[in-house]
Amino acid sequence: MNSDELSAYIAATDGISKPWLLAQLRLKKLQEQQHLLSPEEYVRSLADIHRDIINLGEWWLGIEDQVF
Repeated sequence: MNSDELSAYIAATDGISKPWLLAQLRLKKLQEQQHLLSPEEYVRSLADIHRDIINLGEWWLGIEDQVF
């Protein structure tokens, strides 16, 4: 699945409100652009995405049935 297909899936499933799907989209786009980036830029972007994922924390605890 490429980033366009993932984006279409996110839109079709009302996933715009699901931050983990948006992080997956960012990862996919980064993967597709890796050949255009310096190693430093790639690592910096990957670290930024990682930080955002970690900051999600465990917000989903207790509402798993509603959000997954």
